[in-house]
Amino acid sequence: MAVLRPIRKVLIANRGEIAVRVIRACHDLGVRTVAIFSEADRVAYHTRLADEAVCVGPAPSRESYLVMESILAAAKSTGADAIHPGYGFLSENAVFAQACADAGVTFIGPSPQTIRRLGDKIEARRMATKAGLPLAPAVEAESPTLDSLRADCARMGYPVLIKAAAGGGGKGMRLAENDAALGEALESAAREAGAAFGDSRIYVEKYIERPRHIEIQVFGDTHGNIVHLFERECSIQRRHQKIIEEAPSSFVTPEMRERMGAAAVAIAKASGYVGAGTVEFLVDKNRNFYFLEVNTRLQVEHPVTEMITGLDLVQEQILVAEGRELSFRQEDMRMNGWAIETRICAEDPASNFLPSTGVLSSYRQPAGPGVRVDAGVVIGSEVSRFYDPLMAKLIVWGATRNEAIQRSIRALSEYRIAGVSSTTGFARVALDSDAFRRGDLSTSFLGDNFPDGVYEDHDAERLELAAIAAAVAQFRAEERVVVTPARTPASGSVSDWRRRGRTWMTLRRRG
Repeated sequence: MAVLRPIRKVLIANRGEIAVRVIRACHDLGVRTVAIFSEADRVAYHTRLADEAVCVGPAPSRESYLVMESILAAAKSTGADAIHPGYGFLSENAVFAQACADAGVTFIGPSPQTIRRLGDKIEARRMATKAGLPLAPAVEAESPTLDSLRADCARMGYPVLIKAAAGGGGKGMRLAENDAALGEALESAAREAGAAFGDSRIYVEKYIERPRHIEIQVFGDTHGNIVHLFERECSIQRRHQKIIEEAPSSFVTPEMRERMGAAAVAIAKASGYVGAGTVEFLVDKNRNFYFLEVNTRLQVEHPVTEMITGLDLVQEQILVAEGRELSFRQEDMRMNGWAIETRICAEDPASNFLPSTGVLSSYRQPAGPGVRVDAGVVIGSEVSRFYDPLMAKLIVWGATRNEAIQRSIRALSEYRIAGVSSTTGFARVALDSDAFRRGDLSTSFLGDNFPDGVYEDHDAERLELAAIAAAVAQFRAEERVVVTPARTPASGSVSDWRRRGRTWMTLRRRG
């Protein structure tokens, strides 16, 4: 029988909107929080919401958010008895999960052994095979030669996809359309994988043309209970990065949903999974699905599952980490309505989504029935070149898919962001396209429907609004309020916002 380990204080080993999301879930449970921050994030939104904040190093993530020793030292100095890794950074790092255990700190996630097994895509494929999951044909040799790969690829048939054995996020992934392109694609994929993950191993998989990317949310506890929470459609991607997600999928039939859910639960049970995880599949036009990978963490798109199930997945992660049983069973699960998530990034769609940096001189987010925004920024926040450009996530619920689409378009039109470029206009155009409304989706959606790029619709009203925004921005540039630290905590020091009444800043007017 599992022993209960009540969690009193959680350190969030992350930044931005996911740190804000975890802080709020903890406060709803009456759990105190510790934020960590780099020197670039000293006045970031997540540091202001937490009960305490600790500087863990300079701006580059490799010197701050990825330094395990500094994070564990912050947990020790603040008395945090648990660490939530969010997603990205150290969230799928088995070494970090083990270091937490060795330090007597609860890691809110799966065990190091599970992360290690499922984090290696070659090993995960082998586990999936044993669990009876369907897989796309692949070459899984540990050290394949180019000649042997050419022979295997010829048997599988081109095109093929070269993928990194470790990591994710589209890094170490290359498409080879024919034999002539194979050598360069292999070399490029291995080089990028080695630089990104410290592991240059690759494998080659048969490429499924115009697939859908559909994933199943799973949840397990230490009592042996494992359930799935239905599917998410994540097919709209740019450079292998998801940008719009929805739940459920308009393509998945009830019978298919049951089979995919059972397959996801099977590999979760085979790995002894505890906590929140996601089993990802590629689905062809005939509704055949193939195991892709398991993400051993909370997903960026988890809110759409929360919206259609009524669950708080972050709170459930914390309760499971304490050793409690899941608060729900498979037979309890029902889907209610439809949810769509749009990632709001500081990028310029008109310039091939080039990242945009700067200070938010204006930021107004949408509201109203069925609208939720998970944001990591406020007015005055700086979008830095050092980190991912994701500023916020717009999550919208509707009773039907059409209602969710229309409400998303309305909500996107309410956004007002100045100081950086954003993807709100692009998202509005994509959601309003005939292909999206029909549910004609695939991972090549953007290339198929917007071969010349995606631009915001420039009607008269929006041009007028743009002119007004430019005038306001100019006025604010001349009469700008500058935020200046009243005192600068030394690196590694603790800032107790509540003790200081959160008055860590003073204001002065330039000029």
